[in-house]
Parts: sequence; structure tokens; C-alpha cells
Amino acid sequence: MTLISRLAPLLLAALLSACATTTPSGEAPAAGTPPAPEVAQAVQQAAAAAEPAVATAPVRQLAAELLEDNLRPGTKIDLDEPAAQVDLWGRVRQGFQMQDLDDDWVRKAEAWYSARPDYVERMTTRGSRYLFHIVEEVEKRGMPTELALLPFIESAFVTHAVSSAKATGMWQFMPATGRDFDLKQNIFRDDRRDVLASTRAALDYLGRLHKMFGDWHLALAAYNWGQGNVSKAIARNTRLGLPTDYASLKMPDETRYYVPKLQAVKNIVLAPDRFALSLPPVANHPYFLSVKIERDIDVALAAELAGLNLETFQQFNPQMNKPVILAAATEQVLLPYDQASAFAENLARHGGPLATWTAWVVPKTMSPAEAAKRHGMAESALREINRIPPKMLVKRGSTLLVPRAPHVTADVSERLADTASLSLSPDAPARRRLTLKAGKADTVASVAARYKVSAAQVAQWNNVGRSSRFKAGQAIVVYTAAKATATAAKRSTASKSKTAARTSKPATSTRKVANKDRGGKGRNSVASAAR
Repeated sequence: MTLISRLAPLLLAALLSACATTTPSGEAPAAGTPPAPEVAQAVQQAAAAAEPAVATAPVRQLAAELLEDNLRPGTKIDLDEPAAQVDLWGRVRQGFQMQDLDDDWVRKAEAWYSARPDYVERMTTRGSRYLFHIVEEVEKRGMPTELALLPFIESAFVTHAVSSAKATGMWQFMPATGRDFDLKQNIFRDDRRDVLASTRAALDYLGRLHKMFGDWHLALAAYNWGQGNVSKAIARNTRLGLPTDYASLKMPDETRYYVPKLQAVKNIVLAPDRFALSLPPVANHPYFLSVKIERDIDVALAAELAGLNLETFQQFNPQMNKPVILAAATEQVLLPYDQASAFAENLARHGGPLATWTAWVVPKTMSPAEAAKRHGMAESALREINRIPPKMLVKRGSTLLVPRAPHVTADVSERLADTASLSLSPDAPARRRLTLKAGKADTVASVAARYKVSAAQVAQWNNVGRSSRFKAGQAIVVYTAAKATATAAKRSTASKSKTAARTSKPATSTRKVANKDRGGKGRNSVASAAR
């Protein structure tokens, strides 16, 4: 609220009072005497200034109820207080507790960062958005503030980073480890990318590892390499009578370099000038607020209400996997201070629909084309938004994101928001496993041609080369469609019968050969068929 809007009602009252009690000559005005023009103008201006304040009071009250500092719930935030103006880097330095490393690995990391000032600037500028919240969480747990620097080496503070091993987010959680620490991962969201949830989980995990190993360097090694591997390395050194500290353990180079990289970042924070680097100032107050989400809302609309472009909005809320935020799964979004207030007020004023997408559970296995037709959308759009690759069917019970019909008012349920999954199956005829006995002339190529499959498939199914020849009577495995199975069997039987007829001499002999064919190889050409 601006100063003029706060003072307008008082100014209006004072001006009206002045009009009622005095005239320019000091005498009381006659009843019905209009006020002087300049006074009337001032009254109108004051009233106009006061009007928006009165009109928006309910909106601001509603907006205030949506805003919260998740680190200090119920506490009033004053960005002008002296403590908020202190550079956060000083607070980080004061919290350093870990024993320093000083070796060639540290020198290597220092040289790497020193040679890349632009990279360091981008990384630290990105990190400045989240650093206050991480430091707060670290200090709450009595942990060393070196841990607040760990995302610098894990992800360079890129919240949507994905490693080649599928570790994701600012703290680089593997899928299974993320689930162990209650980080939800489904088609609608991936909490490994959530700034607050992943920070909580990472510090919980590091705390557990420190309790297990009793040493922060070993805990960090386990965070990178796995606690089982560190335990085995310690046990090995113990058996050999060797020291079991971080520097003495046998480990992969990636893990050997891991803690020295953190040490190098620590050294840079302690004395950036020594490395010809600079750190952007970071204010000692929250960079963002939490805004409660009470209804499903499109991500694009949320960004618009906050006055942010979509990319910036997603930097603060990277856990969203789809273009809609589900209230049942996402209690809050994070926004910078000014944008948080604007979002809350604009949301309170918004009168139209908030979400144009909803979740739909597929009632039976169907093609994406059929699913798209049911919801009046293009098949390509349904495939893209639900990430369905070509030649795949959507299995019964899967959840798809589809347009929200105008008559639908209910938001997606909490159960569906938490358990939604997408299961696919190949869009191809069902195949059967066939076991047959090879004839004298059967090769990989001839069997493939007979059953209309590729030679590479036959070779793979039977663990032989593409140019291989089968021994007579050898068991051959083939997977093929049911129709093709029947056709191939008939073709095989007919071919053998014709061969027998051509080579037979007397009629009695022909009958014997035919009977032998029906009871022998003809029967064994399709020895078994199982679904």
C-alpha cells in the first residue's frame, strides 16, 4: 500500500472539516455554500486516491493469507532490518567447520575454476536465489555451512539438471534414493527438482551418512559413491591395517576428486581475490516466498499472474512435469518477493477458470488416436504432452493429461495426483512363442522367411549368428503372430507333403511316406505354442 493511499482518508477528512468550519475570511460559511474550487478539487483527488485502497482491501487481505515464508512461518518479514542487509557470504564463512584438505586434487580444482571466471559468475548468480534458504536449513541442523556449497559441484545450481546416470535436480538424487527420502516422482511432478523438498532430503541424507561414518569427508564420499561402497573400502583398509580416512581409501577418481572440488569452492568463497574471481553480493534474507495453491492452475497462467516469463517461473518451480499445477500435489509455489505479492493479489482478483487441463484415467487399453478423439484434441498434441512414443498403446489404468471440459469443476484428487502413472505396450499383434525342430536344410534365413520375421530376430532368439545353419532336430525358438503361426505351419506341412508325393514310387509306398510325414516332421514343425 502506497503512502498516499494510506493518508488519503485522513486528508479527505481534514479537508472536509476545513470546508465546514472556515471561509477564507475566517467566518463560518452559510448553509449550502459550496466550497472553494481549489478545496473541491483537493477533495476529489483525495477521494480518488482513497477509492482504490478501499476497493482492494479485501483482495490484499486474501492475498496476504496466501503468502508465507516457509522457513519462518508466522514471522513478519522486514527486508529493511539491518540483519537483512548483511552479505550472506560472511554468514557462510562463519559457519565453516570441516577439516581442510590440501593436496594436488584441490590445486587441480582451484585451477579449473580460476580459468573459468564466466562460469563461476553464472553459477554463483544462479546459486544466490537459493543460498539463503539452504544456509537456514543447514544452520537449523547444526551442520557445517560447507554443505550449502555442495550444489555448486553437484549441479552448478541448475535445478533441472540430469546426469548420464539419471540423477536429477540441484542435489542430484537418483530415483531410488529420492523415493527413500519421500521425494515424489510421477507423471505430474518430480520432487527431486523441487528446491525446498530436495534440500530437506539432501540434508537428511547427509546427516544420516555422517551419523554412520562419523566424518564429513566420508559422508560426502558416500553421498557421491554410495554408502555400501564406502563401507567396503573402510573394511578393506581395516583388514590391511591401513588408515580409514578419506584420503587413504581406494576409490574411483570421480569420488577422489569430489571433496577436493568442494574444498576448492570453499577456498574461493573465503578469498575470491586470491583466485582473480568475484562473488555476486547475496542479501541475508529470503529471495522468494511460498504462495499457497488451493486450486489446480495452468503453469502458463500462474507465470502470467506473477508477471514472470515461463522460463523464470520454472526456475523457481522446476518440479512441475506438466503444464498444470495440481493443488492436491503442490501445496505451494515459490516466487520472488515482489512477484509473490503480485501473484497472490492477481489470483485473488481472477474470475475466470484457472486450469484448462485435467487428469483422465484410461478405462481400457487403447491407441493414442482413440484417446485423443475422445477428448477432441489432435493425436500429435496428446502424444507430445503425455510423452507417448510412436507405435505404442496406452494401457488400461494409465493416467493421461487431457483438456478440461467446460462443465468439469472438480480438481484432480489427491490420490490420483500422487499415484498417476503411464504404462505403454507395443502397438503390434500379440505374439506366441513357438518351439520347432529344425530340418536338415534349415538356416536362420530360411526360418525367418518362413515365419515372416527378420533374420536378426531369429538369431537373437536362438543365440546364434545371422548366417548360422541349424542341425537337424535342433530346437528352434520363434516369436510370431498367431495368424502367421497357422500360415507357416500349413505352408510347412504342404511343402513336405508335395516333396513326399514327388519322390514316392508305388502307391503303397506313397501312403507310407504320407503317414510318416503326418506323424513325424509334419507334427514336429510346430512342437509347442504357448501364449
